[in-house]
Amino acid sequence: MSNLQVQIDVTRPEDAEPILEISRNVGVFSAEEVETVDELLGEYFSLGAVKSGYYFITGRIGEQVVGFACYGPRALTHGTFDLFWIATDKAFGKQGIGGLMLQRIAVDVKGIGGRLIVAETSSRLDYTPTRRFYETHHYQCEAVVADFYAPGDDLVMYIQRL
Repeated sequence: MSNLQVQIDVTRPEDAEPILEISRNVGVFSAEEVETVDELLGEYFSLGAVKSGYYFITGRIGEQVVGFACYGPRALTHGTFDLFWIATDKAFGKQGIGGLMLQRIAVDVKGIGGRLIVAETSSRLDYTPTRRFYETHHYQCEAVVADFYAPGDDLVMYIQRL
């Protein structure tokens, strides 16, 4: 990890556009997925994290948004949380920012009674770095569901027990 002074904090309204820009530029999210990030941000800002079920955090260097994550409780479970999104600005990739966000998520989730974090991703080749990222940060591959997203595009489910 570099010597960047990264701060991880709750997402503010002024972070929305930079978050969407990161989502557009990360290289793996479809237009529909970016639209979904925008919708979840809208719910987060209008209802708050607890009522919406979407907790957003933002990584910043100074005032520059360099990454974000969104997580929340999984319906009909006790203490299970989904990690919906995590992304870092491509200009700041591989500098430890994503790992810092995962650490913050684990602390926050544990602090509100969480015991398990689930991260679901794709088996596509362009998601290989994502899968390595989870594995590097002690997430365990718990399940693979063949052809889940599309023929030949499996769901790969990672978990972290807290």
